[in-house]
Order: sequence, then structure tokens, then C-alpha cells
Amino acid sequence: VQLQASGGGLVQAGGSLTLSCTASTSIRTIDVMAWYRQAPGKQRELVASYTNPAITKYSDSVKGRFTINRDTAKNTVYLRMSALEPDDTAVYYCKADQFLGSSSWGQGTQVTVSS
Repeated sequence: VQLQASGGGLVQAGGSLTLSCTASTSIRTIDVMAWYRQAPGKQRELVASYTNPAITKYSDSVKGRFTINRDTAKNTVYLRMSALEPDDTAVYYCKADQFLGSSSWGQGTQVTVSS
């Protein structure tokens, strides 16, 4: 599976941004689609995940501010981010996981939140 992430940019604190991740195959066949992020000097961390058919999970740091959803017609998963904080600054990556073991990463998209 090839993943194409987009939507990053520069935003002021308190603002909103939506990231998109488009897969090369039907996302109905992908067990888990997720967004991770990696800030400078930190480990990559899971931000949000969407498990078929419709189970969503969020890290505590983004719960209530970020929403993950998908459009199966467009084979795209979105991460809608609101009330952004400077600590949300990171490179965001999407990932596709299959329960049988295969996984794919998209290229990162930079999100910068200014204070």
C-alpha cells in the first residue's frame, strides 16, 4: 500500500488544520489507519487510529481536539486538528497496518504551530 499525506503547514496557536492521507488501495481492506507524529528530538508517537469498521482511538494529549475519520470513496483518512498548541508541532505521518503483519508508512507532512 502506498500512502500520500498532505495538508501540513504553519498555523497560529488555537487554529485548525486538516491532514489527509490517501491510500493506493481501498481503505476498506486496511485493518488500521493511523496518524503518528514526531517532534524534533522525540520519539515517534501514535496520535490517532481508525480500526475497521469504525473504532477510533486518540492519545491523551490530543483527545477532544483532534478527530480521525475517513472517506472510503476517496480512500482517504483525515486528521482534523483544532485548538492547536505549539506542542503539536511535529512531522505527522500516516500509517496503514494489516493484522497479518504488513504495514506501510506515508511520507511525513510538517505541522508548525506558532505561539
